[in-house]
Amino acid sequence: MKVNVQTPNFIADRKLIHFVQKKLDKLEQYYDRIVYADVFMKVQKTKSKENKMVEILLSVPGDEFIVKKQAKSFEEGADSCAHSLERLLLKRKHKIRASA
Repeated sequence: MKVNVQTPNFIADRKLIHFVQKKLDKLEQYYDRIVYADVFMKVQKTKSKENKMVEILLSVPGDEFIVKKQAKSFEEGADSCAHSLERLLLKRKHKIRASA
């Protein structure tokens, strides 16, 4: 799966990009027809400690899933997004099997 990581207003290090890639690669265990993923990481200008925003757009044939999470760190946000996408993909897979 092709993963595009965009980080406006800051430069992401290799560890962070590798971490996100690894998390999203695991999603292929649940649904093997994922086309690509666009990941947007932003730092919100708030006084809250949870000022890191992670948004993932996952494209599968015939549909797109968008998940947004706000967390203390980008890793925590990416992990949370991956769990949400995992649930969405499993739900889609069960729906496809039920209709077939």
